[in-house]
Amino acid sequence: MPPKTATLFLGLELATDQLRASIVDENLELVGVEAVDFDAELPEFQTQGGIFTTPGEAYTTPVEMWVKAFDVLMEKLSKSHDLTKIGAIGGSAQQALVWWKSTPISPLQNLDPRLPIHPQVPSQSFSLPNAAIAQDTSANTHALSLEAALGGPEHMAARVGICAHASLIAAQLLRVREAWPDVWSRTGRVQMASAFLASLVIGGWAVTGESEACATGLWAHGGGTAGATVSGIQSHWDEEVLEIVGGNRDEAVRMWNWLGEVDTSGGRKKIGNVSRYLVDRYGFDPDTIVTPFTSDFLSSYLSLCPAPSDAVLSFGPMDTLMTPAPHYLPARLYHIYPHPAQDPSEKRRYVAILTSRNADVPRALVRDMYTKSWSAFDRLVAIVPPGGSIGYWLLQYDSYPFGHVKGIFRFETGVKVAEFRDLRANPRCLIESQVLSFRVRWSRMVQSGVLGPNATRNRTPNTTSASPITSTSQPKRPGGLPPPNNMGLPFDPYDYIPLPGRVIATGAATNFPSIANLVGDIFNAPVLVPTTQIDAAQISPHRNAPVPGFPARAALGGAYIARWVWGKEKGTSAGTGRGGFEEEVRRLMSKRWSATSGTPLRTNVNAPGASSKAGSATNSGTSTPYGGRSGLGSNVLVEVDEEEVDDISTLNPTSSAAGFGLGIGGAFNEADLVGSGRLRTFTNSTITSAISGTTVGESPSTAFTTPDIGSSSPGASGTEVDAAAAAAAPSVLTPVTAMPTSEAETQMGLAKVAEPDVDAYMSYAAIVPEYCRLEGMLAKGLV
Repeated sequence: MPPKTATLFLGLELATDQLRASIVDENLELVGVEAVDFDAELPEFQTQGGIFTTPGEAYTTPVEMWVKAFDVLMEKLSKSHDLTKIGAIGGSAQQALVWWKSTPISPLQNLDPRLPIHPQVPSQSFSLPNAAIAQDTSANTHALSLEAALGGPEHMAARVGICAHASLIAAQLLRVREAWPDVWSRTGRVQMASAFLASLVIGGWAVTGESEACATGLWAHGGGTAGATVSGIQSHWDEEVLEIVGGNRDEAVRMWNWLGEVDTSGGRKKIGNVSRYLVDRYGFDPDTIVTPFTSDFLSSYLSLCPAPSDAVLSFGPMDTLMTPAPHYLPARLYHIYPHPAQDPSEKRRYVAILTSRNADVPRALVRDMYTKSWSAFDRLVAIVPPGGSIGYWLLQYDSYPFGHVKGIFRFETGVKVAEFRDLRANPRCLIESQVLSFRVRWSRMVQSGVLGPNATRNRTPNTTSASPITSTSQPKRPGGLPPPNNMGLPFDPYDYIPLPGRVIATGAATNFPSIANLVGDIFNAPVLVPTTQIDAAQISPHRNAPVPGFPARAALGGAYIARWVWGKEKGTSAGTGRGGFEEEVRRLMSKRWSATSGTPLRTNVNAPGASSKAGSATNSGTSTPYGGRSGLGSNVLVEVDEEEVDDISTLNPTSSAAGFGLGIGGAFNEADLVGSGRLRTFTNSTITSAISGTTVGESPSTAFTTPDIGSSSPGASGTEVDAAAAAAAPSVLTPVTAMPTSEAETQMGLAKVAEPDVDAYMSYAAIVPEYCRLEGMLAKGLV
C-alpha cells in the first residue's frame, strides 16, 4: 500500500431525499462532495421526495432503498476519491426507526465483498419494510396517550427530557404494537436511522448516541459527567415508559434488548473501525475509525459551531431553533439533548431545541394560493407592512401547546375572520407567525433558566430606545427578572437583551431576502448564513437539497466530528489538550485562514454554474438584494412578468387608490412593487447592490420544498431590459448575498445577510402580547 500523503475525513448524511457525502482535509477544507438522489437514481422504489405518503398522515420511506443508495454512494466515492486516505468517518441521519427481524447474528457481519450489500440484506430482513420519518404524524394520538399516562407534559418532560409530539419514536413503537402485532412479534431489534447508517459502515450493530436516545422519549438522562447525576444515578432506558409502550413487563425487557446499548461518552470515542467488507470492496484503510453518528439537525448545528449567545435557525420540512444550554433542565416548552460531541472530562453541555413541523408545507401552500411563484411571495413579505393581522397555519399537529390543534386561523384586530380583507397579507402573516412563535418560545425558555444565569446573552442595552412597558431604556435586570408590568407575559416583549446575539440561519427559506430581514427584525439580531448556502442559492435559491457540488451542512458536521475524534484517538498534538469540539474546529479554521493568507473556505467542488465571483465573497453585496430595505430596486421590476403582476393585482381588486395597508383595500399595482419605501421607519441605511449570480430553475427532490411554478431563466440585477423581454421572461427569485462580515465570521464560513432594525423590532414587540393571547385561546379551544 502506498504511503498516505494526507488524511481525509468523510461525513455521511441520510436525508429524506438523498444520501450525501462530504470529504474534508485535516484543516476542514472541502475536498469532495457526492450524493445519491433517491427519486432520480433509484426510480424503481417510486418515491416522491424520497417518501411514500399514505392516508392518515403517514409518511414513510423504504429501508431497502437506503441500503441500495449506500451501495451506489460507495461506488461513486471509490471512483472519484482515493479512499485509502480516509482517516475517520462520521455521519448523521433523519429521525426514523428501522425494524429488524429476529436473527441470531447481524446480517451485516458476513457480507461477501464480491457483491453489493443490497442483495445480501434484502427487504425481507426488516419486519417493517417502510420506516416512518419525522414528517409522520400518524402516531399523534398515541403520543398524547403516553403523555397522559406519564402525568402530563411537565411530568413527561421531567422524566425523559421531552414531551409528546406527533412523530415521537415511543409513540411510533406503541402504534406498531397496537396496529400490527405480527410485526411486533417478528421484530428482534430496532435502530435509529443514524445507528443503522453507522451499522452499514462498521459491519455490525452500532451503538446509539445519547442525544439520539433522548429523542425517543424512552431515555432517562442522568446529567452530570459521563451520564451520572450527583447522586450517582446513571442514564438509562426508562423501565416504566418501556412498560407502558410494551404493554407489560416482559415486553419492556424485550424492548430493552431491541434498543441495545447507548454511548454515553459524549461522542468523543470511536464506535469501531470500518468493516472488512468496505476495506475489501472499496479500498478503505482497515485502520479507518468510525465515530458516533447523530441526528441530521444536531450535525448541522455542530457544523456551524455556534457561540453560547447564538441561535441556529434551520428552515425546512420542520423548522428548528437550537442554542447551547449549560445544564440539563427539561421542560415542556422545549426539547433538550446532550451535546453530541464532547469529551468525558468536560462539564456536560446540552442543546436546547424548539421545533415546528408547520414549516415548508404552509409556505408552499400560501405561495400556491396567493402568488404562484416564490419571487412574488418574497416581494409580498418584503412590501406588506406588519401589524393589524395575525394568522396561524397549523396544518399538522405540532409540539406543545398545539398537540391537539389543527387548522388555519386568521385574526384582524383580535377578531377571527375566514380570510384577511387584504389577501396580500397572507404571505407576510404566515412568515411573521412562524418566526414570532420562535421568538415568544425563546423568551419563555430564557425565563425557565435552562440557558443559564446570563440572561443578557452578551448583548448591550440600547440606550436610545426605551421599552414602553418600563418607560426607560433597557438596563440589565438582576437575575434576569421580568419587569413588574409586562402585560401578563412572563417576559418584557420590548426587551431584546435576553434574545440571541446572532441568528445563524440555514435552509431554503433563508435565501429569501424578505425572510432574512424579517428574522433579523423580530430577534433584533444580525442574521448570518453559511457561505456554502449563499453560493448555492445563486444557482437554485428555492430548494432545501444542496445543489450538485455543494455540501450539505449535516454531512459537513459528520466530517468535522470525524476529524475531532480522529485527533483524540490518534493522540496527535492537534487532538490533545485543545478543549472541546467547537474550540478545536475554530482553531483549525484559524490555522487554515493564516496558512492561506485569508482565503475564504471553499464552498463547492466542481459545481455546475458556480461563478468565480461568488455571492458569499466578502463585501460581495452590501445588503440583501432588496436595497437595504429602503425599497425595491429596478432589478425587481425587470423580473416581473405581466401575468404575475395580474395575478397579484387581482388579490385585492376593490380599489385603485394608493392605500396599501392590511385590509385597507388598496390595489396592488406595479408601482407598489418598485416603490421607494417599505412603508416603515428604518434606522439603518444600506446600499442597494447588484448581483451577478444567475438562477437556474431546478425541481427539488423533496415533497416538502416546491419550486417556482414557471421555469426560471437567468437574470442579472441592474440590467436594463425592455418591457417586452420583461413581460416574456418568467420571474426569478433574487437570493440573499453577503453584507460586510467580520474576519472571525468569515473564517468560519459564515456571511452576514441581514442587519436588524430597532424600529421594526419595536413594532413586532407590540404584536407579541396579542399574538400570545390568541395563541392561548387556540390552545384552550376557545376559537
